[in-house]
Amino acid sequence: MKLTLPFPPSVNSYWRAPNKGPLAGRHLISADGRVFRSNACDAVIEQLRRIPKPISVELSVSVVLFPPNRARRDLDNYLKALFDALTHSNVWVDDSQIKHMDVRWGPIVPKGSAEITIREFINKTVTGAAAGQ
Repeated sequence: MKLTLPFPPSVNSYWRAPNKGPLAGRHLISADGRVFRSNACDAVIEQLRRIPKPISVELSVSVVLFPPNRARRDLDNYLKALFDALTHSNVWVDDSQIKHMDVRWGPIVPKGSAEITIREFINKTVTGAAAGQ
C-alpha cells in the first residue's frame, strides 16, 4: 500500500504540555498535531476510497519526506506524528507493528508531503544456528 499524506509536524510541535488548569502536567496533541491528524485521515480515505480495515501483521515501511522549504530539520522528528496519524486512520492496529523502516528526505515541494509505502514484514535475517554454524 502506498499513501501520500500532508507533511507532518515535528515531534517538537506535535505535543504540548499545559502548565496550568486541569490538564497541567499532561502531554497532549497540539492544535497543529490535531489538524495534521485530521488531514491525514482525510487523505487516507480519499486515496483508498474507503475507511480502511486495520492491517494486523508485522510491517515494513518506507517513508520519503518532501519538506516544504530548505529549513534545517532532523529526519527522525517527523515519524511520530506520521505514524500516530496512520494508527488513528485505521491503516494499522498500532505502529508497534513496524519491524523495519527506511526513511529519507525527498526534494522540496510546495506545502511539503510525506509518501509512505507499507508492506508485510518478512524477516530474512539468518542466525548463526539457522545458517549451519
